Amino acid sequence: MKSTGIVRKVDELGRVVLPIELRRTLGIEEKDSLEVFVEDDRIILQKYAPNAEKADVVKNLEQLASNANSAFEQETLLRAIKLIK
Repeated sequence: MKSTGIVRKVDELGRVVLPIELRRTLGIEEKDSLEVFVEDDRIILQKYAPNAEKADVVKNLEQLASNANSAFEQETLLRAIKLIK
C-alpha cells in the first residue's frame, strides 16, 4: 500500500473529503459510486464497477457450461447466461 501523505478529518456526519488530485488520478467523478471494504483495521474504498462483477459471473458460467456433464446441464447454464446478459 502506497502512502499519499494526505490526512483528512471525519466531519460530524461521518464524511471524509477525497482530494481532487486523488479523484482525478483514480478516475473518480462526481456522482460515482464507491464500494466499501473492510480488511482488518483498514477501510478500503474502490470505484464501484457492477459490470465487471457481471462479466466475471458470465465467464464462470460459460466455463461451467463448456465442462457440463450433460446436455441438460449445459442448456440450463446457457439459459442462465442469457438471462444475466
